[in-house]
Amino acid sequence: MSAPPAPVAVVTGANRGIGRAITVALAAAGCTVAASARDPSSLAETVAEADKAGGTAVPFGCDVCDEASVAALAARAGQLGPVRVVVANAGIAGPTAPLHEITLADWRETIATDLDGVFLTFRAFIPAMVERRDGSLIAISSMTGKRPLYGRTPYAAAKMGVIGLVRTLATELGPHGIRVNAVCPGPVAGPRIEQVIALQAAARGITAEQARAEMDGMSPLRRMVTAEEVAAACVFLASGGSASITGEDLNVTAGVVMY
Repeated sequence: MSAPPAPVAVVTGANRGIGRAITVALAAAGCTVAASARDPSSLAETVAEADKAGGTAVPFGCDVCDEASVAALAARAGQLGPVRVVVANAGIAGPTAPLHEITLADWRETIATDLDGVFLTFRAFIPAMVERRDGSLIAISSMTGKRPLYGRTPYAAAKMGVIGLVRTLATELGPHGIRVNAVCPGPVAGPRIEQVIALQAAARGITAEQARAEMDGMSPLRRMVTAEEVAAACVFLASGGSASITGEDLNVTAGVVMY
């Protein structure tokens, strides 16, 4: 008797950082991962790392702000097999500035990517999951959706919106056997947080070293989190071990946020 096919998972924004770590972790856990990014050629390293981890990642191009692009991703990923896990990870940092200095264009770009992108991604995969009465939808929110971060109003609004989307969608889809959860990372060590630190320092008139020390000092563990730790939370929420968990926003913040 042949082995059953590997479960299919989809990860958006899989070309770097958290998205790459999530893709590799899900592949290592036995999923065939449809890894997407706006530029599919940027996924080469992600695919290679998944292969090195003993799993499979298949690259796809997708702009999560474009309805047709997301629909095409759902159709192509479905050709790999029934999609049982979707991680809506794609996002941008948005501007760092006082609200009255932020342009409408920058506000809309942040909301479109970080909130509308989750809506479009989940919406594209829900019908098939409802039909099968099975699925795990995971959105990457942020601790900034729960606590303030100076000058980051568009990002905070989008990430708090993701939490509201997840809670409500969990209520809608629970009767269909589908779970919906969010992961809220704290500062994740890597190039992106270094850019955030530099912008925070410039906006507040302090040095980057001061801003970094403040960020580390917020944690009882006195450190940032790693992309791999965030990925581990996603693997758990994708697994049967979390079968009774839905509507949650799981903190991976090294203790910065405890609610």
